[in-house]
Amino acid sequence: MIALFVVLGIIVLIALWGVGVYNGFIKQHEMVDNAMAQIAAQVESRWDALSNLMQATKNYQSHEAETLTQIVKARSGIDRHSSVQDVVKDDYAFQKALRSIDVVVEQYPDLKASQVYQTTMDSVNQYENNVRQSRMIFNDTVTRFNRMIKVFPQSIIAGMTGFQAEEYFKASPEKTEMPQW
Repeated sequence: MIALFVVLGIIVLIALWGVGVYNGFIKQHEMVDNAMAQIAAQVESRWDALSNLMQATKNYQSHEAETLTQIVKARSGIDRHSSVQDVVKDDYAFQKALRSIDVVVEQYPDLKASQVYQTTMDSVNQYENNVRQSRMIFNDTVTRFNRMIKVFPQSIIAGMTGFQAEEYFKASPEKTEMPQW
């Protein structure tokens, strides 16, 4: 009889430990989602700043302005459930739009010298830096989550409940250097 209570006690303790580990996974995964949401907020602000920059260039070349408007409309919305690949695709679209603006600016030096352009470009740069910082925070959060699910004996609970390692942001050749506007 005592042996039965000991076995039941051990089973209850293991079950409680498993529930605690599972809840820890849930909490940490929410932190990963939150970190992606922070990236989404910065990306959205960056696009808003780029839209303002587009308004400044519209007066100079309507064809480029139309192209930029189409790029902005075609971009994918990033949210807390987006993947790293979604953000990378959005970054490529952003860089394409920025290069299109650069083409216009090179053709019109007085645009580059305007205060509106300068101020708006400073905003774009600031949001670009904010996106970089948000990515670093995301990668740190993913590291903590991935470590949690890979460490034994928690890896057993992770495997049984379907938790898998999250993907990191990797430095692309274009992102290894700070932008020089």
